[in-house]
Amino acid sequence: MSAEKEKTGIRAIARLAGVSTATVSRALNRPQSVSEELRQRIQSIVEEAGYVPHGMARALSSNRTRTIGAIIPTIDNAMFARGIESLQKFLSSRGYMLILATNEYDIDVELEQARNLIGRGIDGLILRGDCHHQALRELLVARDMPSINVGVYNPNGTAASIGVDNEAAAHRAMMHLISLGHKKIGVVSALQRNNDRASARIRGFRRALAENGLDLPAERHVEVRYTLDDARDAARQLLTGKTAPTAIACGNDVLAYGVMLEAERRGLQLPKDLSVVGFDDLDWSRHLRPALTTLHVPTDVTWRGAGEYLLARLDGHRVPNHYQIDYSLIIRESTSAP
Repeated sequence: MSAEKEKTGIRAIARLAGVSTATVSRALNRPQSVSEELRQRIQSIVEEAGYVPHGMARALSSNRTRTIGAIIPTIDNAMFARGIESLQKFLSSRGYMLILATNEYDIDVELEQARNLIGRGIDGLILRGDCHHQALRELLVARDMPSINVGVYNPNGTAASIGVDNEAAAHRAMMHLISLGHKKIGVVSALQRNNDRASARIRGFRRALAENGLDLPAERHVEVRYTLDDARDAARQLLTGKTAPTAIACGNDVLAYGVMLEAERRGLQLPKDLSVVGFDDLDWSRHLRPALTTLHVPTDVTWRGAGEYLLARLDGHRVPNHYQIDYSLIIRESTSAP
């Protein structure tokens, strides 16, 4: 059948499935518009026949390329990996393809990547956070390009957003340490440059401290890149100071892992000598010893939600522009009274 496979077209698929070519087209282009049984039957015939829909022809006939672009700061981040996996799985189920680019927290690079993606005909764009080049905002408006900011909830912003209230979540994490009786608390955060999520979390930490008559002096706050080595350096700096903290709040879980590793290296017992709280609830957090107390953020729900929003917009539906995702404090073994 190999010779026939090359000649197989949508009419042959329709004949084999006993349906019209329009039905085959719907099953391939809008899987949700046909029954699951029919979709699977047509997909099985498509795979057996070796039929590959012609992307350019589909784009010309529908004015769509059925591709979604996403620009993230880095792939060296377990949280992004989990979110992208969830997004790609959802888009694939709806017959869309994901094109991924990175910008290393550089808004000029992000602008160039967005131009490249739009030039390749993407139907919608997903961005991380709400810190973008003004030229990018204007480009999206001029092109009438559906887009959404992931990882932030900004109901007062003009751009669509989906994510947690980072400031409120960080406030909750810091209040946990304060409620345990800690007064000398340090912070290890991600770099704030072009990272509105990091800035919002720092605001949340500071607000909780201020509400309880506590401060965060400069020597107890260190900003670092998203690496274990840098987090360990930050912990070393905090723990060797004259006013070593009894607890450290971290801007994300990877930073918390580095802090815990350095504390253990220095002979400290967690949480007896030092309490640590993270943010994100990555998979490793519950397997550590001691297991990490952290803020659980449903990353898969957030990124899938971004995909659902874009496809709803592309299908012409009127949908809300802003979606707040719930978070929860997961108390484990890394925090206790000082």
